[in-house]
Amino acid sequence: MKAKLKVKMFIDLLMTVFLLMLMTYQITGEKLHEWIGAGMLVLFLTHNLLNIRWYGSLFKGKYKPLRIFRTAVNIAVLATMFALAYSGIVMSRHVFSALPINGGMATARIMHLAGSYWGFVLMSVHLGLHLGMVTGIFNKHFVRKKSVVFLWILRLIAVLIAVYGAICFYQADILSYMFLKVEFAFLAYDKSAALIFTEYMAMMELWVLIAYYVSKMLGRLFLFCGRSPENGLTFR
Repeated sequence: MKAKLKVKMFIDLLMTVFLLMLMTYQITGEKLHEWIGAGMLVLFLTHNLLNIRWYGSLFKGKYKPLRIFRTAVNIAVLATMFALAYSGIVMSRHVFSALPINGGMATARIMHLAGSYWGFVLMSVHLGLHLGMVTGIFNKHFVRKKSVVFLWILRLIAVLIAVYGAICFYQADILSYMFLKVEFAFLAYDKSAALIFTEYMAMMELWVLIAYYVSKMLGRLFLFCGRSPENGLTFR
């Protein structure tokens, strides 16, 4: 594995951990939440610098459904992250408190609330779009002999986790936050830290799985039509 790819994967792993920590405000508290958010911004900018060639390819080649889907998700993640960075800096009481920012607090709060949940879903979807590559590397280096039964057990576990994630997503009423039907977040301070992290990991896995199978379906659609999926990806 090339060094640059290892760095990219390490940064992506850190961003995933930071994302889960950012969603658990009731555990981290305000000050740590801000520092994690600042770290997330640095990691996000680094991630984009390492993948700068993607921007140069935006106006090259044909746009078929799979590429349109991937590009739309990436642009949505970019817009959401900048909205979260702006609103987070405006509301900051610790990390960016020295900046001469006055006003805009109410708008920033609403933007941050909706952006947080949109960002969580979109970044989970983004992870799902790259799951094929990750599983490919895992199979190559760690799974020497594939057992059909073992693979189906893993798939069943993944589906069960996704179902639990869907239940948590519904019970947390996250869609109401995403579409600002509710403008104040109701955090579960009565739950243990382990349970809160488990719920968010399950919700993340739900959207990762959805994105993975949507991209897999689009990829197989082009194979069925006698064409290769975008970006040279092969889904198995």
